[in-house]
Amino acid sequence: MKFPLITSRQINIPYLLKIGNGKIAKIGKYLVDKDMTKVAVFWGEGMPQLLGKNFYAGLNEHKIDIVYEQIVEDIAIETITSTAFGLSSSVKAIVGIGGGKALDFAKYTAYLLRLPYISVPSSTSNDGFCSPSSSLTVAGARKTVKSSIPYGVVVDLDVIASSPKAFIYSGVGDMFSKISALWDWKQAFLKGYERYNDFASMLSYNSLDLLYLRHSADINSPQFQRSLVNSLLYSGIAMEIAGTSRPASGSEHLISHALDKISERPQLHGIQVGVAGYLCSILQNNPAVSGLREVLTQIGFFDFAANNPLRKDEFVEALRIAPTIKKDYYTILSDKGSFERAVQAISEDSILRRLIV
Repeated sequence: MKFPLITSRQINIPYLLKIGNGKIAKIGKYLVDKDMTKVAVFWGEGMPQLLGKNFYAGLNEHKIDIVYEQIVEDIAIETITSTAFGLSSSVKAIVGIGGGKALDFAKYTAYLLRLPYISVPSSTSNDGFCSPSSSLTVAGARKTVKSSIPYGVVVDLDVIASSPKAFIYSGVGDMFSKISALWDWKQAFLKGYERYNDFASMLSYNSLDLLYLRHSADINSPQFQRSLVNSLLYSGIAMEIAGTSRPASGSEHLISHALDKISERPQLHGIQVGVAGYLCSILQNNPAVSGLREVLTQIGFFDFAANNPLRKDEFVEALRIAPTIKKDYYTILSDKGSFERAVQAISEDSILRRLIV
């Protein structure tokens, strides 16, 4: 299939980008510098108690007015739409603080209202804090819907360091799943199913280099955590450049989406895609699989995931239905015999036998 030539298109990248220690207290300064003096704030559960003191002090110091404030519990697109169009027209920017739900709620609100969105993640569990999409529920089902990449990203490394280690490992799994996703994307292009963007692909690969070439394999080290934040940030920008989630999402994400549908207790997204990405890399005969195995072993991802393994019956069922999650979407799972090969790999690979039980 041939696609028409595209000469150029406009892309967005975060205009405001602050990564460092003590950044929560400085958000007020960043907002006033951009003339965003009236804001709506969407919090993750528990975040006002954890981060509110420093956040509010910074806003008060710079005379930022919170026009609307909400703790996010529901990410139904219907709820978000109602909330968004009920906001005062005086709101100049949307601020999301917390985990995935709060950030996705705030991001989609800003997208609907065409307002700047400031993303303030409380963890590095996935690359959603800087992606151009939101994970919401639509008619009761979890869907990925188009949004806009944040106008600003503020990451307080003190907050990241204090987050549960499960979130760090989830971010590691989500980051390294790019290896299988990029292979799927390239093969989909070669088979004529997809466009391919060389620059987006290069950026996504380079984001992995930040972790491959890390100064430490210790997830508790400030250098590792900063590198993880940067890697996830680049992943989000790669998706914006490509105009698709392909640089960051492939067969491994289909398996995770399927697990979300059928599991009694789905695990963190990044843990699921990390395990699935390792399996899919084996199926792909991916040249990077040996390096992937080595790095995830050194970082401790496999040991962490093995402490709470995925259920084999659920995982095998997820493998069966994963190719049906997205219509006309080629991945390694689309190839004849992949299901049988995957089940065999789960039984034979020494690492997978620990992760899927």
